[in-house]
Amino acid sequence: MDLSKIKLAQMLNIEMPIIMAPMFLVSNIAMLKAAADSGITGAIPALNFRTVDELRKALEEMKATVNGPVGINLIVNKSNFLYKEQLDVLCEVGVDYIITSLGSPEETIKKAHQHGIKVFCDVTDVKYAKKVESLGADALIAVNKEAGGHAGNLSYKELIPLLKENCSIPVISAGGVATGEQMKEILELGADGFSMGSIFIASNEAGVSDEYKQAIVDYGAKDIVMTTKLSGTPCTVINTPYVEKIGTQQNWLERILNKNKKLKKWFKAFTFYKGMKKLRSAAFSATYKTVWCAGPSIEHVHKVEPVAGIVNRLKEEFHAAG
Repeated sequence: MDLSKIKLAQMLNIEMPIIMAPMFLVSNIAMLKAAADSGITGAIPALNFRTVDELRKALEEMKATVNGPVGINLIVNKSNFLYKEQLDVLCEVGVDYIITSLGSPEETIKKAHQHGIKVFCDVTDVKYAKKVESLGADALIAVNKEAGGHAGNLSYKELIPLLKENCSIPVISAGGVATGEQMKEILELGADGFSMGSIFIASNEAGVSDEYKQAIVDYGAKDIVMTTKLSGTPCTVINTPYVEKIGTQQNWLERILNKNKKLKKWFKAFTFYKGMKKLRSAAFSATYKTVWCAGPSIEHVHKVEPVAGIVNRLKEEFHAAG
């Protein structure tokens, strides 16, 4: 099977149909450059830049230094107060694609398409997938229950066939892919490409702490747990001693505030801000209050290596799988 003929590869003119998934605090320009040089593409969350001016400068640097397509992940719900300004900058400076998460992509699709930017939408079920397709999405990011970060409810074996049967735009599988053999299996289910994140955390180019990278190597699938304490939305993290200590469920007051119609928006935003601050602290320094985001695909990470080494391994495994 020629990977360059898979739909995502053709859409973005890349050698392998892989998006290095946007990871909060982890993704950076060095990783995107290495991804492009290795024949894949990388995306970075807009929220990795604290201000809209920082985002603009980063986009200009990407355009000047990354030899291939790049994407930006946008949180499009009300918890992201910078959303509209971020979208304006993306359209003004220009990116190849936007990945939308946690909200309606309608405005993003409309504006992005006016500037020739593709929009891929995170989806976890058929109902929402059909909705974003009707709004004009260019592809679906099929987030399954093995994804790192905000995971879905269905396995890729359930989700991909459902989406292929009910939708006509490309389906990009997100979650649980870490080997070339798994890539082959998922393509045979009908997927049109992959979004892979956790396996790239343990890369030389990632700017996170050595402790975070080593945790990706040392922990496995059995150590991944779901928590609602970080953003109010279920999110996967490594079950470190600190996570065991604080628990993974919101307390009774947090649950009440999260359901109150008048306070919900503000409480979600506060929870998100507080959780992201905690992740920021853990990502760049060793602390006993360690909360590291990751998915079960870390089971297959056995060393810290360059992005190019990870991509080459995937390619070799895929072709060896026959």
